[in-house]
Amino acid sequence: MGTVTALYRYPVKSMLGEAVSAVEVTESGFWGDRTHAVLDETGAVGSAKHPRKWGALLRCRSRRADSGTVRVELPDGSDLLVEDRELDLLLSKLLGRQVFCSAVVPEHGRLERAVPGYEGGVPDAVRASAAVDVTGESITTGSVAPGTFFDFGRVHLVTTAALARMREVYPGGDFDPRRFRPNLVVDAGTGPGFPEDAWVGSRLRVGEALFRVVVPTPRCVMPTLGHGELPADPGIMRAVAREHRVPVFDLGRLSCLGVYLDVLEAGTVRLGDAMTVQDAA
Repeated sequence: MGTVTALYRYPVKSMLGEAVSAVEVTESGFWGDRTHAVLDETGAVGSAKHPRKWGALLRCRSRRADSGTVRVELPDGSDLLVEDRELDLLLSKLLGRQVFCSAVVPEHGRLERAVPGYEGGVPDAVRASAAVDVTGESITTGSVAPGTFFDFGRVHLVTTAALARMREVYPGGDFDPRRFRPNLVVDAGTGPGFPEDAWVGSRLRVGEALFRVVVPTPRCVMPTLGHGELPADPGIMRAVAREHRVPVFDLGRLSCLGVYLDVLEAGTVRLGDAMTVQDAA
């Protein structure tokens, strides 16, 4: 049914991550993925989904060594261990307020998201509850998945077919998969549209690991932002909103690209591994 064409992990939430050729998949997702986050004194978890407050994190890159150590490269070229207190000082300077990097998930950590102007970017009920914060941005506030720095799913998959379809819809857009921060990029063939829509509730065997497809991935403003050498492209999400709004739980039809996965069986996944779609359990 498909082949793995790229593997990514992001050791520090909302920073640029790293491409890998193989990765161990555990019950918690990809080994080394989103083990740390940048926090501030208000209890907010750093997420570029609120770009006015945290967007500068996408100018930093995190990577994890085989030994387990995590390093962060900052825009000025500084390269520090995540435990180095100098990193907190430099991140605070970059973001303009006191922040710190942590592997400890705060008990009542808040996750803030900017409300997009286009329809389908956020459930109507959530949009109605949005408030303008000190940055002047209209935001909603939620929480990370319990005990983790993930927004929801432990693993995020994007297909090359979905990206190809969006390039047809918006030829001027830059649909580099890195904008969507997937863990897995899969070539599922040349069929039309969004093959992953049909996989919800099914199991995916990818390499040695087994996953369950939970739900389509609702998209926020993040794919429109600059990601390292990828420039900002504000038309990206408006194109997704026009082309691909699908039901998500009981939240209505939302702009989606990709799917969230849960891990059923651990194992190693490598570039070039086959993916097969199995019936729902």
